[in-house]
Amino acid sequence: MFRSLIPALLILPATMLGQEKKSPRQYGISIGVMQPGQQNSITDVAGVKVGHTTLIKGDSVHTGVTAVLAHGGNIFQQKAPAAVYVGNGFGKLAGSTQVNELGNLETPIVLTNTLSVPAAMDAVIEYTLQEKGNENVRSVNALVGETNDGYLNDIRGRHVTKADVLQAIRNASAARPQEGNAGAGTGTICFGFKGGIGTASRKLPASLGGFTVGVLVQSNFGGALQINGAPVGEALGRFDFSDQLLNNVDGSCMIVVATDAPLDHRNLLRLAKRAMLGLGRTGGIASNGSGDYVIAFSTAEAARIPHNPDTRAIMTPVLQNDAVSPLFMAAIEATEEAIINSLFAAETMTGRNGRKIEALPLDKVLPILEKHNSIP
Repeated sequence: MFRSLIPALLILPATMLGQEKKSPRQYGISIGVMQPGQQNSITDVAGVKVGHTTLIKGDSVHTGVTAVLAHGGNIFQQKAPAAVYVGNGFGKLAGSTQVNELGNLETPIVLTNTLSVPAAMDAVIEYTLQEKGNENVRSVNALVGETNDGYLNDIRGRHVTKADVLQAIRNASAARPQEGNAGAGTGTICFGFKGGIGTASRKLPASLGGFTVGVLVQSNFGGALQINGAPVGEALGRFDFSDQLLNNVDGSCMIVVATDAPLDHRNLLRLAKRAMLGLGRTGGIASNGSGDYVIAFSTAEAARIPHNPDTRAIMTPVLQNDAVSPLFMAAIEATEEAIINSLFAAETMTGRNGRKIEALPLDKVLPILEKHNSIP
């Protein structure tokens, strides 16, 4: 594999990490009933950008960073309405309490591995302090999430540096981000197979507002895999607690939900909760040792919260409660598809101590889906 040719630590661009694999939709697998956005990506939400830094060193280091930016401006000065929902709190999501206390997001969202959260926070703080217009800022709420990639990665080596995080932030773009073994998903495992980064979106029809919901996941959890309703994990004999040896259900899943709908913190929290239903539809169980978090934010310019407001009162238009149900459904479907996309895109990896995690065996999975009418 390409990895064996790398004697030293490299930061790899997406195009060098293997040939692009087919997505579920390219196999005819359409998850849900709503239509995806143009790229079927979180970057279908106008203004959202995603950047990766992928770190690979021999068979020991397989980790990285993924950054999600809510808009292209100064996020600290023009904060995005946001909320964090905790599906299961076995994790280290730094900055979450202030997001829920004040109802806004003021920095890029960074995902990495568990022991690299401090380095990532340092980088996000530096990035924010150096932004033009932030010369007098004395407090920064860096929002950094993680999953534990220590099975394939030398996590104790803490190889992610501040420079790696800053690169992911500064290289973020509106292009469809690489999925699978990229960025924060480089060393993750999902349902006993190679996991990684996944993304998907849904576009509401004009009659329902025409809004877009996009999701990005860092999949690193277990359960009994289901794809479009088909019991794939059971059929393969690969599901947690099927015997005393296959019980590696613990892990984590970071889920980022973006929408251009004008939602306030309260309805963004409700939206975030629905993303966990999407995780459940894939067979995830949010186990005792799994840190399952959802970060939801709105990019609607009219809903942004200025750091230095001109008035005491906030006069922000937001959707009525009755108008958010289509967004809930969009978040569920996009989360489910993003997780499945992460599995289809991921490639087999041999990591720390020669441990090998196989990619999802599509030659076996596709016949199972056909048998259960999960492929038209």
